[in-house]
Amino acid sequence: MNKVMSRTPHARPRHRPPTRHDSRRPGGAPPRNPVRGRAATTPQTAVGHPRPTDLFADRLLAVLSGQRPVHWMLRHTVGRAYDDLARLAERSPLRTHGPRPVVRDIGYYVPRVGALEVFARISAGDRLRAMAFRLERGEDHRWRCTAVELGGPRPAHAPEDD
Repeated sequence: MNKVMSRTPHARPRHRPPTRHDSRRPGGAPPRNPVRGRAATTPQTAVGHPRPTDLFADRLLAVLSGQRPVHWMLRHTVGRAYDDLARLAERSPLRTHGPRPVVRDIGYYVPRVGALEVFARISAGDRLRAMAFRLERGEDHRWRCTAVELGGPRPAHAPEDD
């Protein structure tokens, strides 16, 4: 006994939506909830643009691990931050003989509008290190690093010559 099955208009499989929205594949649809109209005080930016916290963590890591020279951060720092970074980079504290160090986690605190205090956990070989830095947004709306520290107390500064 052969049974003939006819297709009805409602024979579409119910386990799959009518169109696929998968942002992981090339050419896929954009995420459903893009960031729009967020305040400029948070490090979140438009879709596709890295957050300033992530960007600066990667930049500082590149310098402190010896992958980039210190002067690469010259236009991204203000005040004593460049001197502190140069002092830290002399020892290449995050340089490893194995895999490159990577940023494992980032957090931040917003002390006031236009300022972010950021911490990052860095995996360097078999060690986990802490890095802290401060970002301030200038009148030109660009973020710049104003302080940087790496896993320990900050060394005392020599008095400035006037």
